[in-house]
Amino acid sequence: MTVILLRHGRSTSNTAGTLAGRGEGIALDERGREQAQAVADRLGDLPIAEIVRSPLLRCEQTVEPLAAQLGLAPTVEERLVEVDYGQWTGRTIKELSTEPLWKVVQQHPSAAVFPGGEGLATVQQRAVQAVREHDARLAAHHGRDVLWVACSHGDVIKSVISDAMGAHLDSFQRIVADPASISVVRYTSTRPFVLRTNDTGTDLTGFVPKAEDPNPPETEAADSSDAVVGGGAGS
Repeated sequence: MTVILLRHGRSTSNTAGTLAGRGEGIALDERGREQAQAVADRLGDLPIAEIVRSPLLRCEQTVEPLAAQLGLAPTVEERLVEVDYGQWTGRTIKELSTEPLWKVVQQHPSAAVFPGGEGLATVQQRAVQAVREHDARLAAHHGRDVLWVACSHGDVIKSVISDAMGAHLDSFQRIVADPASISVVRYTSTRPFVLRTNDTGTDLTGFVPKAEDPNPPETEAADSSDAVVGGGAGS
């Protein structure tokens, strides 16, 4: 069974440099809507058996064009919801990067528990369980290998990929999941195979190193080697 892990398109929170979390009303911005249509164009001809998504609006909007093109009604999966960042929700990335917990999230995420929210270890447990259960359900229903889509959020997807790689959660900040990117995992009876990560198309210009900006935008993390909590706005 092969799952396409799809991150939602760019949201209004991504471009504002805030941590959306489970805040209500966070929608795709104009670029995010374009990305959602591009996803449908890229995946619409594939034999996708099912679309499973997080209950949040930005994931609903991301899969709408694809679902319409395929004639599928997406399945809502609560366990694919965004991390509950608790008291961090809605705050700016710039502000959060000065918090003592930020270093824990960067260097030892398996120990990170957001104040008033959940821990990243719990996030990985629920997300991996959901993906594996849906994978097994679809295998049993179809009696063969099928392709399906799971639309979720940056840190959630990174935690699933980390598990599929057999890597400790503490290494998941080395994984990138940009808005509207796809990562592909094939689950077998013995082990998963990670076939692709952070794929946003054939254009590779986003991988060209950029000159260091002496006045970086406030949306960037304090240290360029830091991962942006929540996944950031992409290139």
